[in-house]
Amino acid sequence: MVEPATDLDRSEAPPEVAAPSPAGPRTVGPWLVGGAVSAVLLLLAGRYGYHRDELYFLLCGRHLDWGYVDQGPLVPALARLLDTLAPGNLVVLRTPSALIAGAAVVVVAAIAREFGGGRGAQLFAAFLAAVAGIVLAPGHLLSTTTVDLLVWLGAAWCAVRMLRTGDTRWALGVGLALGVGMLNKLLPALLAVGLLAGVAIGGPRRLLRDRWVYAAAGIVVVLAAPYLLWQAAHGFPQLSVASAIAGGDSSYSGRLDALQLQLVIISPYAVPIWVAGLVALLRRPAWRAYRAIGWAWLVVFAIVLLAGGKGYYDAPLLLAVTAAGAVVTAEWAGRGAVLARRALLAAGAAVAVSGSAVLLLPTLPADRLPGFVVDVNYDAGETIGWPAFADSLAAVHRGLPPEQRTRAVILTGNYGEAGAVARYGPQRGLPRAYSGHNSMAGFGRPPEDADVVIAVGWARPDQLRGWFTEVTEAGRIDQRVDVDNDENGLPVYVCRGLRRPWSQLWDIEVRHAG
Repeated sequence: MVEPATDLDRSEAPPEVAAPSPAGPRTVGPWLVGGAVSAVLLLLAGRYGYHRDELYFLLCGRHLDWGYVDQGPLVPALARLLDTLAPGNLVVLRTPSALIAGAAVVVVAAIAREFGGGRGAQLFAAFLAAVAGIVLAPGHLLSTTTVDLLVWLGAAWCAVRMLRTGDTRWALGVGLALGVGMLNKLLPALLAVGLLAGVAIGGPRRLLRDRWVYAAAGIVVVLAAPYLLWQAAHGFPQLSVASAIAGGDSSYSGRLDALQLQLVIISPYAVPIWVAGLVALLRRPAWRAYRAIGWAWLVVFAIVLLAGGKGYYDAPLLLAVTAAGAVVTAEWAGRGAVLARRALLAAGAAVAVSGSAVLLLPTLPADRLPGFVVDVNYDAGETIGWPAFADSLAAVHRGLPPEQRTRAVILTGNYGEAGAVARYGPQRGLPRAYSGHNSMAGFGRPPEDADVVIAVGWARPDQLRGWFTEVTEAGRIDQRVDVDNDENGLPVYVCRGLRRPWSQLWDIEVRHAG
């Protein structure tokens, strides 16, 4: 027997609204744009050199584990595989990132299609992704951010499709994407929080009770379990890293930077477009079903801002909002003064392409890289000068007395410097490098009798003088190019006379996160 509806049932019933628009037509255009992006990134993959994070991933790959202080096992394992297949080959190392960037372009266009975008809107969404900083810059490097980009976009596409069709089995796709992503970084948990909060605020709230959503949560837990168990067994060191980032001890961190980054992380050209998309997601009657996506980005960005996270954490979800804006903008360009509006969009697009080519890709000569490029794209500077960095250390090492040279070790301030010594040091006769930075601290400490140390990465020697009786500046890093990165011009110290054993110093004073 069917029971009559109760007052509670009626109060929970949603108001009558227009049904979401059907998906737009399929089109090949975004695939061509995505393919072009991957091709350009592959052509430029060998330019400049390793990024400090890539050098770190290669070292982590030598110490394979289910987790690391600051990341999951996915990218280090991938780095190990690629470097085994083609040792020292930057193009091979960066090929997955180039392919991921192209795939991200296609997924952004697919999200626009779910919003009802026609061929023009999908192509415009693909273009916006193709010139986006969050696509091109990580697409040039092997990076956890690159993997994170595709994870978030894949989850967002499944979520939008579920909201459009009402088929909650698509929640399984969200769970699969987030679960795999949790083996890369813990950030997909932030997206999960945003999506759940978006549904709670914007609806449909019945999803919070849906069995497929619970099944998706189970998938996330099962897939993420190895890394979560590793973090738990090691006292959740990721929390120390997050605290250091919130304190401003890392690039792209800080609340002001997070605010400013929203204006450039896709493209300045895209700002009015994604703003229009956000407004449409929150206010357009025909898009009521999608309001959770708009609220999800607002919640995620608010958490990043309040917690002091890196300003690009929310950027993949902002790309989904931009896809909605592409649909709105395409509609705007198709009515009224059509020629003038399209000319305005075309002019802005030309500027966006030029800016992205110069600022986000290694198109300019490394030895003549303008300072404004590094000011905008910090990571560009961190891919220049590592062989010369090792040369500078080798010059100091050769200057040691022979009896000290044989027992000297290198102590670096960060993992990139240690990675550069591991990559370029053997050809230059350099000893092993040690560092207390993030997971490097767990890869080993200097031998107890190592009392002659070449130290680099400390702009001030105060800390070193607390560890050694003698600290002498013996040289400076000369990368032989005029680039303003973290290493160029750093002093190199020779330290002697260890005050306390390394076993007492390492975990308490040398180990650090950031």
